[in-house]
Amino acid sequence: MIRKKPKENNQEQEEEKINKKPKITKARGMKDVLTEEYVLRDNFIKKAKAIAEFYGFKPIQTPHIEKVELFTSALGEATDIVEKQMYGLKIRGKNKLVLRPEGTAPVVRAYVENGMHTKPQPVMLFYTGSFFRHEKPQKGRSREFQQLGFEILGTDDTINDALIIKTLSAILEEAAGLKISLYLNSMGCQECRPKYKKELKSYYSKKTRNLCKNCIRRLKVNPLRLLDCKEEKCEKIKEDAPQIINFLCSDCTKHLKELLEILDASDISYYLDHHLVRGLDYYSQTVFEFFVEEKNKENEAPKKTLALGGGGRYNSLAEMITGRDIPAIGAALGVDRIVKLITKKKKTKKIPKVFFIQLGSEAKRKSLKILEALRKSKILTKHSLTKNSLKSQLKIASKLEAPYALIFGQKEALEDNIIVRNMETASQEIIPTEKLIDYLKKKL
Repeated sequence: MIRKKPKENNQEQEEEKINKKPKITKARGMKDVLTEEYVLRDNFIKKAKAIAEFYGFKPIQTPHIEKVELFTSALGEATDIVEKQMYGLKIRGKNKLVLRPEGTAPVVRAYVENGMHTKPQPVMLFYTGSFFRHEKPQKGRSREFQQLGFEILGTDDTINDALIIKTLSAILEEAAGLKISLYLNSMGCQECRPKYKKELKSYYSKKTRNLCKNCIRRLKVNPLRLLDCKEEKCEKIKEDAPQIINFLCSDCTKHLKELLEILDASDISYYLDHHLVRGLDYYSQTVFEFFVEEKNKENEAPKKTLALGGGGRYNSLAEMITGRDIPAIGAALGVDRIVKLITKKKKTKKIPKVFFIQLGSEAKRKSLKILEALRKSKILTKHSLTKNSLKSQLKIASKLEAPYALIFGQKEALEDNIIVRNMETASQEIIPTEKLIDYLKKKL
């Protein structure tokens, strides 16, 4: 007589077999955007786009993959992005391709390649999407990250520096609901910056014993990056470092003065940070960063705790990439960080206006038609079509805090009616399905 193995043993063997299989997880530094965060991010981007469009920005989308030369010529060989962080792709042929690590250089390429320089200037563009850097994953930063970027190309008028600052400020305050601090500086130009770099190099050369390994290397290849170091011992050395404002030429001094006057007239608060630089080679004159505001003592600049975004003027970038002299200014916001802050501030759930309940096969068959009518009428509706119990569906409706439940059973399906239940009072009315939308609009 053949005896069957107990069912429990079979289940144990199956579980053991599953556990032995190697688990496939997401790549390090990448993240899944789950529903609640996705909805928050989508809402933030929609609000941000509306503000950007009001100020005159138009949308653009560039490829996720670009030729490596675009970034080596634009960002500089001595930047961390080019040296360590770009994701290269193995492909056939001579071309070397990379996943885009930032958005400005691709937009400048698109601007020239698509003849936008022949249109009335300036051209104002905004974009959003994924960017990729192979850096150490840390709080608020992933190897695939979302940015919202803004570029104004074809003008060196100072008003555009103020316009892009105002746009980002409005987005952070209104679309994200955050309190922010703005820091800004001038990085000079090709005429005055070399003198400053020489002085900076001289100052840091006397401090090499106390510098971190990265800064010792930066001293040789890119001295401005010394001011961008976050190591505690390097931060202390930076406090007494030369300030670029003392080396600005007359044009750069005038540009900074005009910008500050516009910001003052526009009631835009700011802090001058004479050691603020941007890490990429192409920046000149105006540079700025936004941080979450954390007040210190009165009249003191707040601590720079969490950067939300920043940018600056890059008048020489187009020439590096295409040989054309095109003045421009741009900025980007870190969407992932901003959404994390919004999550802490706001309730993420949307309360539906109605919850749709169906009971029985005939009602289920006709359910989609009613749901479609509710969708087209923009009545926020939740449902649980896979549930068959009235009790369980009413429980979900109550949990979601929906003010009304629509009960559509076998009898209602045959008679073309629907029961509208007030979830607060438990009172019910029978309404013809053809009059449901009008009835709900009056009630809601």
